[in-house]
Amino acid sequence: MKPKRAYSSDQKTRYYKIEPGEFKFKLHVTPSVSEIEILLSARVARMATAAPAGEPLAVPVCFVYAEPYIYTPLDKKPKKAEWKRLRRVRNISSNPSVSLVIDEYSEDWRNLRYLIINGRADIISGGGEYEAALRALTSKYPQYKDMGLENAGLPVIRITPARIISWGNP
Repeated sequence: MKPKRAYSSDQKTRYYKIEPGEFKFKLHVTPSVSEIEILLSARVARMATAAPAGEPLAVPVCFVYAEPYIYTPLDKKPKKAEWKRLRRVRNISSNPSVSLVIDEYSEDWRNLRYLIINGRADIISGGGEYEAALRALTSKYPQYKDMGLENAGLPVIRITPARIISWGNP
C-alpha cells in the first residue's frame, strides 16, 4: 500500500498515513509541542554525518534545543584526537548535512517513538550565540559545569533543522 500524503493548512507539515487508523509519521520543519517536549527532555541523541566518499558515522551526543537550533558540544570527554581531527568535525567541514535521531524505546511497542531531524551543521566557536549555547548545555547537563565546558574554549556544533520526521506518539 502506497502511503497517502496530506498537508496541513499552513503547508509546512506533510502527514503520511501508512494504513487507515494505524501509525503515521510527519515531515515538517517546525517541531510540534509534543516534539519540543521530547527535544527538551531527551538526554542523548545519535548524530550521523557522512565523509566526502559517503562513509557514514553515527555518534551518541548530548544536546540542547534552543529554538530554532540544536547544539551539541565538542567537550572534554576523552577522545583519540584533538577536536579539529575528529571524524564528525571533518565530515561536517566537507558535508554539513547531518541527521539527529532521538528515540524512546519501550517493551510495550505501542509506546515506541522517535524524531529524526535532518539539517545543516555548522561549527561555532565564539560570540553571543556560542556563549548562550554553552550556558544552555551546562544548565541541562551539570557534568559540563564540573568539566569546565564554558571555559574550555571548545567549539559547539549548531544544527539548523531542515526536516523533522516523527513517528509514534510524539
